[in-house]
Amino acid sequence: MTIAALESLSFGLGRMAGAAADAGHRLCLLTGDRSVYRHELATLPPGTLDVVDVDTWDQDAVRRALAAVPDLAGLINTTDTWGLPAAELAAGLGLPGPAPEAVRLLRDKRRVRAALHAHGLSRSPAVAVPPGPEGAGEVLRAVGLPAVLKDSAGTSSRHVWIAHDEEALHRALAEAGRQPLMGGLFAEAFLAGPLYSAETLSWDGTTRLLGVLSRQTSREAVVREEAAAFPVALPEPDRAGIEAWAGRVLAAAGHERGFAHVEFILTSDGPELVEINRRIGGALVGEVLCRTLGTNVYSAMMDEALGRRPALLDAPLDGGGPAYGFVLVYADRPGVLKGWHGLGELAAFPGSVEWYPVREPGETVAHVNDQRGCTGMVLAEAATAELAQHRAWSAAVRVRPVLAAAP
Repeated sequence: MTIAALESLSFGLGRMAGAAADAGHRLCLLTGDRSVYRHELATLPPGTLDVVDVDTWDQDAVRRALAAVPDLAGLINTTDTWGLPAAELAAGLGLPGPAPEAVRLLRDKRRVRAALHAHGLSRSPAVAVPPGPEGAGEVLRAVGLPAVLKDSAGTSSRHVWIAHDEEALHRALAEAGRQPLMGGLFAEAFLAGPLYSAETLSWDGTTRLLGVLSRQTSREAVVREEAAAFPVALPEPDRAGIEAWAGRVLAAAGHERGFAHVEFILTSDGPELVEINRRIGGALVGEVLCRTLGTNVYSAMMDEALGRRPALLDAPLDGGGPAYGFVLVYADRPGVLKGWHGLGELAAFPGSVEWYPVREPGETVAHVNDQRGCTGMVLAEAATAELAQHRAWSAAVRVRPVLAAAP
């Protein structure tokens, strides 16, 4: 039997294939661009999984490709972009999966914010605004300053602007008007406090907190994720409170089954939602979950794909593994990536430092203000997330992408 994946996050294919094999199935990746997975495909043993090349933007082509998969037992997806098409395809094929309408809601950040506000789980409303100067009055009236402007269907930190004053608000609206947004522009209140994400697993009314990930973002008006560490050491009452809060938030947003990556600000009044991604965390989050918890958490993904309650919900998670921190290494300007200075120095740093390339030499890096500008990640381990983050940062500052001018 085969479990198919309609695209995937860039990292985690090896863990997914192992989890599928443990469930007695084979993993088949349907992708329109193998280069997204170059690091994993280059390092996995030959024959670990099957790869089918198909235009994944063409749902009819994907349906035909799935029809050719031998003994298809389930369909999974770990991305925001293909979450809804995967749900619609699974429903059409009679496979287990989330209700497409539930996925459609979670892909709309404005609707999620509005739903939580209506349930008393968000202080801020979600206000649709037109990009351009005409939107400023509505933001000032309904949200006030400081405010955050977002693309309702944005991913990878793209098209997020923070406006602390009216001048910044007008700049952000003007910039939004020049961008090809995937959804609609909306405004919500700025939340003061550190950024975290709750990594959760849910099944029909039960939500388990697998751990909390710390998040560091840039100081720019345009938000860019810079670093993360797991698991954050929290007093047990705080951890239990975040677990209960995440369960209420996910229930209000209609997320009933599977992983969720719940980003939140820990304000002086408690957690406040930033956004929900109905998937396992991106970048190296899945990898550090597996290492720290001492189990292949992707097994829960296979259970979900087969329509059964994930064993991970009830499994002991003492783990005993180290904590991890990772830092994203960005290009400082657009250009053609030639390579990196400093990779040879990483072995000298403490923390069993590892390098995960996201780009390869010869690629053009066109955007540097969001995660499209990430060229690779530095991962380090330690006894605590705090120490691991310090180790990862000290090593990552030695790595510098080398770029040539784009032709």
